[in-house]
This record gives sequence, C-alpha cells and structure tokens, in this order.
Amino acid sequence: MIPDLRKTFNNSFTQAKYESYLSFIENAIPDSIQFRIAETPIFVGIDFTKKLLAAGDSICSQLLSPQFKVLTEHAIPENAITPNETSHPNCIVMDFAIAIDNNNNIIPKLIELQGFPSLFGFEVLQDDAIQSVFDIPENFSCYLNGYTRADYIKHLELMIKGNQNKHTILLEILPHQQKTKVDFYFTDKLISLPIVCITELILEDGNLYYIRDGIKHKIERIYNRVVIDELEKQSPAIQAKGALIKQATNVEWVTHPHHFFRISKYCIPFLKQESVPFTQFLNKITEIPKDLSGYVIKPLFSFAGQGVIIDIQDGDIDAIKYPEHWIIQEKVQYAPVIETPTGNAKAEIRLFYFWDAAKGKYIAVNNLTRLSKGKMIGVNYNQTATWVGGSLAYFEKF
Repeated sequence: MIPDLRKTFNNSFTQAKYESYLSFIENAIPDSIQFRIAETPIFVGIDFTKKLLAAGDSICSQLLSPQFKVLTEHAIPENAITPNETSHPNCIVMDFAIAIDNNNNIIPKLIELQGFPSLFGFEVLQDDAIQSVFDIPENFSCYLNGYTRADYIKHLELMIKGNQNKHTILLEILPHQQKTKVDFYFTDKLISLPIVCITELILEDGNLYYIRDGIKHKIERIYNRVVIDELEKQSPAIQAKGALIKQATNVEWVTHPHHFFRISKYCIPFLKQESVPFTQFLNKITEIPKDLSGYVIKPLFSFAGQGVIIDIQDGDIDAIKYPEHWIIQEKVQYAPVIETPTGNAKAEIRLFYFWDAAKGKYIAVNNLTRLSKGKMIGVNYNQTATWVGGSLAYFEKF
C-alpha cells in the first residue's frame, strides 16, 4: 500500500530470508505451526491507518451503548447460557477488508467482529521473527496507539490474569490438537498460563478444578478459547465435560461465553458506520435481492469462514432451514493492492482491542493480517498459493 516500501521489500526478498523467518518461529515453539505464514508483512500509511482506527473506535462506542445488551439478548442460545456474564468483554477483535469503493478509493470495510480472543500471544512472536530477518522502517510498528512490545505484553497479562493474583488458566477443547496451539504455547511462555483441556475439568460445589502432576488446582479465572460451535461437534463425553462450565458459579471469564454470541455477526445489522456493509438478518428480509451477485450469506456463529456462501445461486436462500441463524450482507469489493512476485494479493486486517479500565474504553493495540489470492481470506483457503497466509500489518506512526 506504500509503493516505495513494497518495491523495496519485494526486491530484497529471498527464499533464504523467508526460511529464516519460519525457523525463528519454529525455534521458539517447535512443531507448532499449523497454518501458512505469508512471505511478507504489509505496510500501511497514515491516512488508511487513521480511517481504520476511526472506524473501529466508532464501532466500539456503539458496542458500549446502554441498549446494546437489549438488542443482543436473543443472540445467546439456550444451550450456551452461563453464569457470571460481565457487562462487556475484556477484548474485541474486528476484521476489516482493505476494500475499494465506487470512486476507486481505498477504504476499510468491516467483515466480522468477535468478543473473543485471537492470536494475541503469537503476534508478539511473529513480530519478533519479522524484525529479526527483514528491514522494517523505524517509523512503522505493528502496535497501535503508542503501544510498545512491553506495553502490549503488560496489558495482555493484566487482561488475562486480572490484578488480584487469581489462579487463571487457558481453557480449550483438545488444545494440543488445535491449529492455533502456537498461540497457546507462546502465551504461556510470555505470561506463565496453564493450558487446560476441557476434558480435565472437575466440578464441585460450583467450583471448577483440574489435576496437574497429582495436584488439584481450583480454577478462579478462565482465559476462554472454547468455541461453542466446535464443542457441539465433539463426542458425548467431551460435550458432557463442556456442560460443566454452565454449572460453575464461582469463576471469572476472559471473555465470557455470552460475548462470543453478542459481539459477532449477530450485531452487525445494528451497527451504523460507513465502514459497515449493509447487513440484514436473513429471516427479516421482505424481498430477495434481484442481483444476488452483490451479496453474501453467512451463518451467525461459524468460525474461520465456515459455511459462508460467497456466490449465491438461485434456491440457496430458500434452502436454508433456519434463516434466523443467518445474515445477508452487501458484498465487499476487496482491493488487490498488495503487490507480490506471484501476483497481487488482497488483505484483511484484524485489529485487537483491549479494554482500558482507566480510560473506560477499548484501545486498539495490535493486529493480525491475512493475505489471499482466492475468494476467501482465511488461511484454510489458500493452502497451495504463495505470498498468502497469516501476516502482520506495520502501521506508519503519527
């Protein structure tokens, strides 16, 4: 997006540098990368950065409005109702496409958002790896709003563990089999956080416990990485263990399971901001659009792009059994502005927002970026291409 930097990076790139980049990550956390890492970061200028941050801040303000909880009350399925919901999540992530409008302007467009953690730990490692191999200009950083690496890690630890020295764990379904396990391992390395599988949970008198090395530990706070949609696909034995969290009355959550549903595609129809594409609940539309090529339909709570129908065909909408669980959204026109040696790529930037209690608002602190040359952005959909996959955006400081 900054032609001179893009040209310089591409001209100085070698396969050996890329291999060194991957080796840096492998040496830090061996045998843990389960997704493709792109050959390049992207460089974002001040103008687009300001537009991106303004869009995200506006959306955050709407999520904190008094009526938001009322609007999203029906988002939570009955089988996911869990005690101790907090007033707002500790973190939010927002995916913005680098898009193009009708006047050929490059603009940010919201694709999705989630009141749920992302690869918060791994992106520290990815930045370390990039900086160790490639020449990143001093006036560019993956961190935002004046944050440094140290500031970010300090805030991450405070967000996850709180400030009362409570026993905190990272909870996931079969964590050592997850594609995102590198994030779990590096988060533990950064802030010393036990990784617990949902199968290890024990419930007694409203308290959750797990046993590690013969010692029984009481869980006081959970860094929650459990996706309910994934839990429902597990064996009955694992689902039974997952049900224990709905009976636990003496535990704190980061983030609470309800926020996965409230702050999701479910809330997009309620958001009003120029970066938000026109979105409706599928069961609320009065007439199917005549030109379906301008729309996509998405299940409300799927993860990693699963179930999304990009090229809607006649009959697709009528065939959906539960339209109340879907949205129809104006199709975003991605701008393929990332020049690479194997053709231009398009990109999505996921902004990480952490709650700042002192300021009483969410702060954009870091990012995750994904490059694609296909119809779908997620790394699962670009396995055979090059110069695509997980990456980072480096923003020009201002």
